[in-house]
Amino acid sequence: MKVLFIGDIVGNTGRKALKATLPHLKSKYNPHIIIANGENAAAGRGINANIAKEFFDQGVHGLTMGNHTWDNKEIFDFIDDEPRMVRPANYPPGTPGQGFTVIKAGGKELAVVNLMGRTFLPAIDDPFRAADEIVSQLSKKHKCILVDFHAEATSEKIAMGWHLDGRASLVVGTHTHVQSNDDTILPQGTAYLTDAGMVGSREGILGMERTAVLRKFTTQLPVRFQVCEGKWHFHAVIVDIDDSTGKAKKIQKIRLLEDEWLMD
Repeated sequence: MKVLFIGDIVGNTGRKALKATLPHLKSKYNPHIIIANGENAAAGRGINANIAKEFFDQGVHGLTMGNHTWDNKEIFDFIDDEPRMVRPANYPPGTPGQGFTVIKAGGKELAVVNLMGRTFLPAIDDPFRAADEIVSQLSKKHKCILVDFHAEATSEKIAMGWHLDGRASLVVGTHTHVQSNDDTILPQGTAYLTDAGMVGSREGILGMERTAVLRKFTTQLPVRFQVCEGKWHFHAVIVDIDDSTGKAKKIQKIRLLEDEWLMD
C-alpha cells in the first residue's frame, strides 16, 4: 500500500497549490490512499463544508484536523455526518466528530487516527493514553494504521513515535508547518516524521502575512493574522506499507516549489 500524507493546507494559497500539484503526484507516485491535514484550510483557521468537498473531489480520501478544528463554526453543521474527517481523538468525551476512522480506497484499507499534543497547546486529555486505547482497538481488525499527531513540541512528537513503534504503520507530525528532516523507519517497523510541513505561501511566516507576525514579535501587541498570498510550497510524505503486516517499508519526503515542481 502506498499512502500520501499532505501537510497542513493553509488558506487559499494552499488550496491552489493542492489543485495544481495533486494530479502530478497521483501520476508519479500512484498512491492508494491520500490523507491531508485540513485544519488551516479556511482562511488559515478551520475548515468548512465547501472546502472539504473540494478536497474530496480532487482525490483526497481523508482529512485530519488539530487545534483549529473549531475555529470555523460551520464545522458543527457537518462534522458528525462526514466519516472521512477526523478531529483529535483526545478531545473530551461528547465532543462532536470522531477521532479515528477507516478509509477504504484503491482496494486498500487504512485506519486513520488524529491526536493532539498538550505541550504549548490547550490542555486536553492524554494523547498517549488515547493512542493506546484506539490503536489497540483498531489493530484487532486493521493492519495499517496512520496517526497524525498534531503537536508543538518536537520531543512530544518523537515520544509518540517511539510509543507507537511497531503498533502504527506511520506516525507523522503536523502543526508547526516546517517540514522536518528526520524521516525514518523505527526498529519495529513504524515510519516516522516529526512534521510533514505545510501547503501554502512560502513568502509569509508559517503561511501568514509577514507584517502582522513581525509586529507581534517586535511589539507584543495583539494583531490579526491573515493568510499570505504569493508563491507556494508544498510539503508531504509518501510511505510504502506492507499491508500484510502493517510495517512500513519506505518513507520519502516531498517538497515542491511553485514554478519548479514540474521539474521534480
